[in-house]
Amino acid sequence: MQLIIQGKNVEITDRLREYVEKKVGKLDRYLPTIDEARMELSTEHTRSAGALQVAQLTVRNKGTILRAEEKTSDIFTSIDAVLDKMYRQIARYKGRRYRRGRAAAQGEALPIELEEEEEEEPRRIVRTKRFRLMPMDEEEAIEQMELLGHDFFVFYNASDGAINVLYRRKNGDYGLIQPELA
Repeated sequence: MQLIIQGKNVEITDRLREYVEKKVGKLDRYLPTIDEARMELSTEHTRSAGALQVAQLTVRNKGTILRAEEKTSDIFTSIDAVLDKMYRQIARYKGRRYRRGRAAAQGEALPIELEEEEEEEPRRIVRTKRFRLMPMDEEEAIEQMELLGHDFFVFYNASDGAINVLYRRKNGDYGLIQPELA
């Protein structure tokens, strides 16, 4: 597993790097097929809570991406909390694969907590919507999304000739998803 540690408004000290390497290194026990783990550490300043230490962990595993984020007043607490959240996501991911019969066929061992976990209700599609896509650029898509009051907008990007997804990020900026066929 390749581990990448990045800091934004946070100095990555040797102690902090060792702590992250030790904690993230344990993920291999639960999901040994991890290709890459990326820990992004940052500081957010808010009026109400002062400075929040943010830890975001992204794990890539055979085409699947798992992501968790936690914010606390202490960077080490944020790291611990984001790893706890990631362990739960890995358990849920492996549980779904197990229930579908894939894990049993591949001989993967499940964490003990999963065997005791109750069966979740299957998620289902409750609404389908069809609409026509008009070619537009990113700026037009932002305007349309704002007019609709949505947090995301699907559009045909005239500049690259593909369907893109525009979304509003937590910090108020925008993100653009440009899918590529595998």
